Amino acid sequence: MALRIGLIGYGPAARVFHGPLIAACPGTALAGAAVRNPQAVTDAPAGLPITTVDAMLADPTVEAVVVATPSGSHHAVARQALEAGKHVVVDKPVTVTTAEADDLIALAAERRRVLTVFHNRRWDGDFLALQGLISEGKLGTIHSFESNYDRFRPTVRVRWREQAVPGSGLHYDLGSHLIDQALVLFGRPDLVRAELRAIRPGAEAVDDAIFTLGFGRTRALLRCRILAAEPSPRLVVQGDRATFRKQEIDPQEDHLRAGTAPTGPETGWLTVGQETGTPQPERLAIAPGRYGAFYDGFAAAVRDGTPPPVDPRDGRDVIRVIEAAIESSATGCDVRLEW
Repeated sequence: MALRIGLIGYGPAARVFHGPLIAACPGTALAGAAVRNPQAVTDAPAGLPITTVDAMLADPTVEAVVVATPSGSHHAVARQALEAGKHVVVDKPVTVTTAEADDLIALAAERRRVLTVFHNRRWDGDFLALQGLISEGKLGTIHSFESNYDRFRPTVRVRWREQAVPGSGLHYDLGSHLIDQALVLFGRPDLVRAELRAIRPGAEAVDDAIFTLGFGRTRALLRCRILAAEPSPRLVVQGDRATFRKQEIDPQEDHLRAGTAPTGPETGWLTVGQETGTPQPERLAIAPGRYGAFYDGFAAAVRDGTPPPVDPRDGRDVIRVIEAAIESSATGCDVRLEW
């Protein structure tokens, strides 16, 4: 029997990502959406039940829920769902503080429920290709990892992500994606340096974030910016054998918004180092990413007891880095982390 999953919150994250991915996964079924005022939802697909949070959590046919509410409410809503006996997916970032994340992790273990975090960009096509190159030794030892997530949105929007509320700002939003990918590749960093700014007129939240993470001798430069008319390359990874470069961002989000499927591979470039002569970049065909693998893994974790697609402790580590970045930006100093 398919795992029936309800959405708590029906904003862009629920409509664009979670709803379509759950509906498309053979092992899951979309049970409905829960919002504060069901009568206010006018854009739901025909046949999708819209109810209240209390009603959804009281429904015994709903085994799991997705917390897709504003980030500042993740802890309270996820805790309520776990206490109601539901398995829980929390949209990234898992919480605003590490203390909140630790609380959810302990409660999930106590209630014997699966808790996971939707760090979907682990399934970007370029990131999967990069992991393959690293595991095959084609890049050699990595000494520099550059990851960019650029947009051009000069006008401040009236929405919680851009207001002065807990969990808002690019460092929590796009930054959590970049940090998670770096931690997947290199483990926990020992150094965090960051500059977090609000640069647009009228901006209340961080809209320009630059992180430097230290992993021993390896450095990761992570940037998410809102005023990049010409985006930087999505990934530039330097090893002592070769360089991997990918210019464009993974298109899965665009396809989900449009209701279309990827039409073919993307392009990356591998340049093998040469001591003499001019190195020639080799074109790499990058297979389409697969965000749907997240819900395949979640269903298996609930039904078969396999590890969740994202360990909630990984989500907690992302928040620890964000907390260190906030401290570094405020003090102008590097923050050394002891795990």
